[in-house]
Amino acid sequence: MVLQRRTPMSNDEPRKVLVLTGASRGIGHATVKRFSRAGWRVITCSRQSFDDNCPWPAGPEDHIKVDLADPADVDHAVSEIRQRLAAEGGKLNALVNNAGISPKNGSGDRLDSIETPMQTWMTVFQVNFFAPIMLARGLFQELEAAQGSVVNVTSIAGSRVHPFAGTAYATSKAALASLTREMASDFGPHGIRVNAIAPGEIDTAILSPGTDKLVEHLPLRRLGKTAEVAETIYFLCTESSSYVTGSEIHINGGQHV
Repeated sequence: MVLQRRTPMSNDEPRKVLVLTGASRGIGHATVKRFSRAGWRVITCSRQSFDDNCPWPAGPEDHIKVDLADPADVDHAVSEIRQRLAAEGGKLNALVNNAGISPKNGSGDRLDSIETPMQTWMTVFQVNFFAPIMLARGLFQELEAAQGSVVNVTSIAGSRVHPFAGTAYATSKAALASLTREMASDFGPHGIRVNAIAPGEIDTAILSPGTDKLVEHLPLRRLGKTAEVAETIYFLCTESSSYVTGSEIHINGGQHV
């Protein structure tokens, strides 16, 4: 069997649009490249300003600097995104809620449920849980107009105690997984699919010390690649997954078994 090479959308088709949070590195960076290669317009959102070294061509005109820890800033970002989408038909084909934070203590170790400051709990849940639903609700009309897709990035830490992920992070991701099911039920009648991916140990620029020991016990005996995660996200945002909603896909080399 000969595999056909993927090709970008033809010039006759309206360009599909993705809004992606946490685009500056790791899984987010790989996701931008994957969708850009397929011809999508990607509106990136992160705490940082646009980096001129980023490889995608759209540049700062398709980047929004937003602090997801600040609800008012999230509302401002939603307004900005809607204005940009209105200029091209007011449709949003996909929203990927990838941004997440996992604060550590002064020694760089995980914060447990006893020592996590309450303000840290609030900040983590705002970024990891509340921002995704704020964005999805704020961009609901645009998603409905495109019969679009939402992908929430959860974590293996949402279903088990993890040696590196703090309690606030883990519980926020568990809540996001539950929210994904609720959103799938609520958004589905409007033609919007909502799914989640739960990455395990992925090879990014920042790996916690001791990750190599975890990898020794994974069925696949290796770290995941950011490009592998991006491919699954792409699948969930395209027609290939047109009857998939309310699901959480594990991307962890069998770590969950």
